[in-house]
Amino acid sequence: MSHRSRLAGFIIDCQDTESDPAAAFWGAALGLSAKPAHTEDDGAQYAELIGAPAALHVEVQRVSHASRVHLDIEADDIDAEANRLEALGAKRIARIKGWWVMEAPTGHRFCIVQMKHPEQGHTPNVWE
Repeated sequence: MSHRSRLAGFIIDCQDTESDPAAAFWGAALGLSAKPAHTEDDGAQYAELIGAPAALHVEVQRVSHASRVHLDIEADDIDAEANRLEALGAKRIARIKGWWVMEAPTGHRFCIVQMKHPEQGHTPNVWE
């Protein structure tokens, strides 16, 4: 059965840093507007940056691990996409809140998240 996926955007992981000041910096640095941060019930904190090129999703998140930037791939079937990427050499690290944290053969971490608006942005790739 086929599924679709595409680059969703970039997440700026900020170790032990409140998302609002981090988003203010990154928004100004990138020429984007920062939405106020929201904190989820589990303490996770996110602030979206608005106006990225190509309708990419860019957000700042407070994390407990070292600061880094990671990318998100969105898919209409995240398990099928994880299988596809494993066949290319990636490995599954953890399932968190309904998405997969993966690691590329190069050691880079990335996430596979649920595709929200397939009709918006660039056309997703179709995989058999």
